[in-house]
Amino acid sequence: MSLNNLGLRDLTRRHFFENCAVGAGAIGLAALMQSEQQAQAAASTLGKTHHPPKAKNVIFMFMAGGPSQLEMFDYKPKLQELEGQVIPESYVEGKQFAFLKKDAKLLGTRRKFKKYGESGTELSDVVPHLASIADDITILKSMKTDVFNHGPAKLFMNTGTQQFGRPSMGAWVTYGIGSESQNLPGFVVLQSGPRGPRGGAPLWGSGFLPTTYQGVPFLNGADPILNLSNPSGIDSQRQSEFIETVNQLNALRLEKTRDPEIATRISAYEMAYRMQSSAPELMDLTGETKETLDLYGVDPATPSYARNCLLARRLIEKGCRFVQLYHTDWDHHGNKGTDLEESLDARCLETDRASAALVKDLKQRGLLEDTLVIWGGEFGRTPQGEPRDLIGRDHHIDAFTMWVAGGGSKPGVTIGETDELGYYSVEDTIHVRDFHATVLHLLGIDHHELSYFYQGLDFRLTGVEEAHLVKKMLA
Repeated sequence: MSLNNLGLRDLTRRHFFENCAVGAGAIGLAALMQSEQQAQAAASTLGKTHHPPKAKNVIFMFMAGGPSQLEMFDYKPKLQELEGQVIPESYVEGKQFAFLKKDAKLLGTRRKFKKYGESGTELSDVVPHLASIADDITILKSMKTDVFNHGPAKLFMNTGTQQFGRPSMGAWVTYGIGSESQNLPGFVVLQSGPRGPRGGAPLWGSGFLPTTYQGVPFLNGADPILNLSNPSGIDSQRQSEFIETVNQLNALRLEKTRDPEIATRISAYEMAYRMQSSAPELMDLTGETKETLDLYGVDPATPSYARNCLLARRLIEKGCRFVQLYHTDWDHHGNKGTDLEESLDARCLETDRASAALVKDLKQRGLLEDTLVIWGGEFGRTPQGEPRDLIGRDHHIDAFTMWVAGGGSKPGVTIGETDELGYYSVEDTIHVRDFHATVLHLLGIDHHELSYFYQGLDFRLTGVEEAHLVKKMLA
């Protein structure tokens, strides 16, 4: 072996990096800076809206299980009159239900309805706090979806399809226009209720979009994110050195492979480092006034939907783009714990005050104008009752109710109408795709233009079927 070859053999990779005039740290930093510049350039392109936005942020209060529009929003005198009779066959011909048979009997409501505010919005006595903001909300009575089982229906409402693996609405929004927050995720998920929603993490996932756009679940507690705090024996100096080293190695790998998931991983390490101070600070409610806590009905030390509503406002103030609250157990078939009497009362008691308080709080702080607040579930309930132990209804996809407030929506109006039994939408029908298109429009996004090329196709939140803006919803 020649002397030259011996020299090359001895010049190991480690010696090269030790003696290189540039240095591994400098190489990694250069790659990281280049990656950061590329990310900023992409963000500056994506962040440009297609038209001037009316809303900058979204808070989506998702009532998982299917709230009954007939007990809360859509009073039908004819349904009361025909209670106990079998529904006409013309209504159910060719229809599928989760549990009902076609000879199920009609069920009137036990709730009392009144008109509230200057708008004359009709609401039931089960949502008294919502009645106090009747002139600030837009009621959408004629919602329609395609899927009648919980998991797929939740996916459909959140991603535009019942198939797993597609980006959620929050992911599409943060991909399209980014986030103003430097120290918190752009898309945050808060959960309450006895269990998580059916469908789980894919409801707020990023699908085929880079994972940096997926929703980040926050926990109720001093450590809002799992594994965010340092383990015992690791101080901030050692952690900083570790993150720097890992990012340098990732940057070198990114330079070689150009894999966007490596850029996401680098970003995730940096975000986690910043969030170690910002997330606990966010969860600390000691700075909130007693008046604000009382408005929401919050016990600062107790996890609750009300606490999550207050946290949603704080997240919006800190620049988060999309905040989604999931509250479970709205599935009211008529068994003990799932009925339309005590169980519905309990769900409304847990959510009504805080939902209304969020709108009031945003309004008095000047944030409602730029924040679109959404309330609703994956579908509604049937005009027929279920033959179970207590009073209940089955899943219903042809007509259900949601409401929105702020963010360029038109306040104090009710859009859409259902037939005399509350079975079909008969005026201004709003399909889930139409709703998605309208939410994007309020954020300054043309739903036709927001797409992502994947496996040879351009994908959109609203899919390939035509979606229409709900123009009556726009202020």
